[in-house]
Amino acid sequence: MENNQSNKEIGKGLIFLNGALVVAVILMVFVIYSKINKNINNGEDNIITKEDVPKAFKEISLLAKSAYVYDLVNDDVIYSKDETIQLPLASITKLMTALTAVNLIPKDSKITIRKEFLEEEGDTGLLANESWKLEDLLDFSLMVSSNDGVRSVASVIGAFDLKSQDYDLGRKGFITKMNKKALELGLTQTYFINESGLDLGGVSGGYGSAEDISKLVEYILKNNPEILEATKYKTLNIDSQSKTHVAKNTNTSLDSIPGLIASKTGFTEMAGGNLVVVFSSSLGRPIIVVILGSTVEGRFIDMKKLVDASLEYISS
Repeated sequence: MENNQSNKEIGKGLIFLNGALVVAVILMVFVIYSKINKNINNGEDNIITKEDVPKAFKEISLLAKSAYVYDLVNDDVIYSKDETIQLPLASITKLMTALTAVNLIPKDSKITIRKEFLEEEGDTGLLANESWKLEDLLDFSLMVSSNDGVRSVASVIGAFDLKSQDYDLGRKGFITKMNKKALELGLTQTYFINESGLDLGGVSGGYGSAEDISKLVEYILKNNPEILEATKYKTLNIDSQSKTHVAKNTNTSLDSIPGLIASKTGFTEMAGGNLVVVFSSSLGRPIIVVILGSTVEGRFIDMKKLVDASLEYISS
């Protein structure tokens, strides 16, 4: 009797255990399915389809390989085209050079132009042994895209940072700092080989994505906006400590961009035409537009299309 009773109790226990296991399996399947379904839906939400693109942008055809339009105030990506692909940056690189420089030494520090710094491609009128305040040399270098200017900045500040008289070593150290800053800012597609963005030996001086460059510009606007101040002007007289230089902006499309806050051009054979602008569509609503991989003139045409579409989208 006791054995029969014991067997019955064991049987009931096994039935209960099996039932519990079945319920547990069903629940696990449900949870896993729910998570997969949620991830799929989230992925779909993050993909910008043609139907999701604002009407103002739907018919736009760009020469650029990559583009990104970002509403800074609303944290809203208005438009994007292959925004995460890594492309040569050309002189857009100089934005990180300027940011790195002001993070290492005071803006009123003196930078002396040495003869060997003037060996870079392009003559922008800098003179050997000419001394500049850092902030003025950066204004000049960003406006006219001076390769000599940013090489002077990288070499002198890099050597100072290393407490060395070896300017080549200092320059390399400065570029390391640029790359470190890119990592700090989470610019996952961005790295730098030199401070100017020049193509050397079949390699671009800097690589990055349109999305990364938008993040870089946003960071500068929020933390060091004075870096970009001069880049909204067509021309400026900028004084070194011995001469007045006339700086002419390399962005020839300034007049076609309303409420311009900042701009930076870039062009090399490898990069094609690059252009970054920040403009305010209305009071206190800045829009960042990044174009990579266009042509010399095409970058300005592309920019006009994106700026006009942004204004139409915001007004509607």
